[in-house]
Amino acid sequence: QVQLVESGGGLVQVGGSLRLSCAASGRTFSSYAMGWFRQAPGKEREFVGRISWNTGITNSADSVKDRFTISRDNAKNTVYLQMNSLKAEDTAVYYCAAGPPFVTGQAMANSRLYPYWGQGTQVTVSS
Repeated sequence: QVQLVESGGGLVQVGGSLRLSCAASGRTFSSYAMGWFRQAPGKEREFVGRISWNTGITNSADSVKDRFTISRDNAKNTVYLQMNSLKAEDTAVYYCAAGPPFVTGQAMANSRLYPYWGQGTQVTVSS
C-alpha cells in the first residue's frame, strides 16, 4: 500500500513563501517520479513539477520555474515544494503524486499516468 500525505498549505500574502511537504510511505519509491500538481476552482489540474527519487533531477512548469523549487529527502521519504514570490494566481489545492520514471516532458505532466495521489493541501495567496 502506498500513501502520500501533503502538508504545509495555508494562507500567505502575495510575495510570501511557503514550503509544502509530501510524505510517502509503503512501497519503495526509489524508482519513482514524484510530481506536484495543482488545481484551482473551475480549472483543470495543472502540472507544477516533478523530481526523481534516485537522481534528484527536477523539471518544472515554465509558469513557476523561477519561483518554485522541488527537492527531496530520500532518508525521510519526503519531497518538498518550496514556493517563493507567491502570486494570487498560485491559489489552488496542491497535490503530490507518484508515478513511473517518466522520460518525456509530456508523460511526466500527464496526471492520468500517476497512480498514487495525496489528498491535497490548500494554498491561498491573498493581498
